[in-house]
Amino acid sequence: MSTPSPQLRDADAQPGVGVLHARLTNLTREDFARKHWARSPLLTRGASDFTDLFSAGAVDELIARRGLRTPFLRVAKDGATLPDSSFTAPAGVGASIGDQLDDTALWRGFADGATLVLQALHRTWDPVADFVARLSTELGHPVQANAYVTPPQNRGFDDHYDVHDVFVLQIAGTKRWMIHKPVHPDPLRDQPWTDHRDAVAQAAKDEPHLDTVLAPGDVLYLPRGWLHAAEAQGAVSIHLTLGIHTWTRHTLAEQLAQSALALLRDDPEMRASLPLGTDGPGEELELVRKRLLAALTETDPTPLFHRTRRGRARPAPLGPLAQLAAVESLAGDTRVRLRASLEARLEGRRLHTRAGWLDFREQDLPAVTRLLDGRVHAAHELGPELVERLLRAGVAVPGEA
Repeated sequence: MSTPSPQLRDADAQPGVGVLHARLTNLTREDFARKHWARSPLLTRGASDFTDLFSAGAVDELIARRGLRTPFLRVAKDGATLPDSSFTAPAGVGASIGDQLDDTALWRGFADGATLVLQALHRTWDPVADFVARLSTELGHPVQANAYVTPPQNRGFDDHYDVHDVFVLQIAGTKRWMIHKPVHPDPLRDQPWTDHRDAVAQAAKDEPHLDTVLAPGDVLYLPRGWLHAAEAQGAVSIHLTLGIHTWTRHTLAEQLAQSALALLRDDPEMRASLPLGTDGPGEELELVRKRLLAALTETDPTPLFHRTRRGRARPAPLGPLAQLAAVESLAGDTRVRLRASLEARLEGRRLHTRAGWLDFREQDLPAVTRLLDGRVHAAHELGPELVERLLRAGVAVPGEA
C-alpha cells in the first residue's frame, strides 16, 4: 500500500504530472507498472479530493434533469440487476420516448435499498470525461467511467470479478470492500465470472486478501480477475469506477491471425476447392499450416491494431457552432490545435484519425506534422487553406488565444 499524502486536487493540470500519479496512486507510472499493473491490488489513502469530478449533486442532476435513457443507468438490488421497465417511462409531450429515466421510480427503488449505477459517465459528465481522456492517453488503454450510488447498509452486487482493470474512487460516504484472489487470472472479455460461478462462491468464503473501508478521497486499484464485493456503511456511498479495457497479447494474436488470413486471400492456391469426396482435412492440412505459418511471419498487424484502437473510443467533443465560427472568422493569426483524443497517425500522405482519414499533398506534410505535436499554432504558420480544410474535417479546433 502507498503512504498517505496531501490532497492533490488539480495537480493533474501541472505540466509533466500525470493523473495516475497526481490523483490516483501517488506513484510514478514506472513504479505503478512495475509493482501493481496487472499484478496486485493497490490501496491509496487520501489520494485526492475528487469533488471536482463528481458529487451527490451530479447524481441528482443526471437523474432528474438530463433526460438520460437506458443504458446510461442500471439498477441493482440483492445481487441482481432490475429490469429497465421498473425505472423508465415516457417523459411527456415532446419527449415521449419510453426508456427515459423515471426519477420517481428511481427514488422509490433507492429508498428501498437499490443501487443506482450511472454508466458511461465519460459520455455524459464533462469533468469525468476530461479526466478519463487524460488517463486513457497516459495508460495507453481505453477507459470508461461508471458511478455506483448505494444506500446505507446495502450492496448492489455479490462477489464477482471484472474482465477489465478498475480504479475505484470513493466520492462520498464509506464502503467496505472485501477482495479475494482470482479463481481465473487475467480473464478475457468473453470469460465472465459467471463461467466460474461455483469457484467464485467458494473462494469468497475464504479469508480475504484485503478487507478495508474506503473513505472519500481513497482509491483502490484492482487488476481484472480479482474477486470483490462492496457494502455501504452508515451513509449513502458514491464511488466512481474507472474501467481499464486492457489490450492483451491475445488481442494481438487475434489481429495477427486476421492479417495473415487477409494475406492468404490473395493466394490462388489457398482459394482453391478441396478435392471431391473430402471427409476431413487430411493431407490438405499440412499445406494450409505451412502457408498460414508463412503468412503469420510475413504479415504486419500494426495497421489493424491502430484501426481497432481508434474504433474503441471517441474524439474529444466538437461544438458545431463554435467550429463554424472558427471557419468563418479564419485569419492568419487564428490559433488552432489538433483535436484531442483523435488517435491521429500519419502514414505516408494519409492521416488516420477517429474523425476519418484525409490525404494530403506532399508539400502539406510538414505543416500536418507540426499540427500533430498537439501545440497551438497560428494559421499562417500552417497555411490558411490547409487550416480551413482541417477545421472543416473536425481534425483541428480553435486553440487558446
